[in-house]
Amino acid sequence: MAISTIYLIPAPLAEDGLNSLPSYIPDAVKNCSAFYVEEERTARRYLKKIWKEMVIDDYRWYNIRQQDHELVSAFKADIAAGTTIGIISEAGCPGVADPGQALVEIAQEAGAIVKPLVGPSSILLALMASGMNGQQFRFCGYLPVDAQQRAKAIQKIEADSAKENCTQIFIETPYRNNQLLESLIKNCRPDTKICVAVDLTSKDEWVKTLSAKQWKGMNKELHKHPAIFLLLA
Repeated sequence: MAISTIYLIPAPLAEDGLNSLPSYIPDAVKNCSAFYVEEERTARRYLKKIWKEMVIDDYRWYNIRQQDHELVSAFKADIAAGTTIGIISEAGCPGVADPGQALVEIAQEAGAIVKPLVGPSSILLALMASGMNGQQFRFCGYLPVDAQQRAKAIQKIEADSAKENCTQIFIETPYRNNQLLESLIKNCRPDTKICVAVDLTSKDEWVKTLSAKQWKGMNKELHKHPAIFLLLA
């Protein structure tokens, strides 16, 4: 019986960031028969850019945001049939801060071959450029939206960072970036380091690490720009 292979296919972080992807990705795409993707429209457009001859309708497409019984059953059936599958995140690497993780867990339990492909991860790129502790770090996902709860969360991760010498990494919906930076400046100690990494891999990319006190005097517009935030107390 054929063993299913699952390719974890990275996607560009920015529309003009295709050059951040390795050249072997189209070869993996050509091996696949079915794609499980976070956003079908953008995944199709992305694959067509890196493989112009691809006939989109020759492949089966599934939306991994709908983690329901029907999706899981289809995925398990593909594995049982020995299908070569591609999992694609909306941006970055599948399985990292991404709903594809649940399918990878199923693939591992089923004994499928899981092949992670090299590609850009905004979390790691931001950490690399921050100058913060790369030996101990933690990804915290999204902080609370409520202002009071967010303030408490910031104070907690700052305390944890100081105690463990650990870089704390987190994200926000792009249209709330400015509010998050304001909360960090307001609730962190003046000497706590804050890094903001914006538009990674695009022509407008910038990464800056300053103390909370220094950020106070900066005028950086983050609204609707993809950003990663890092903190080290």
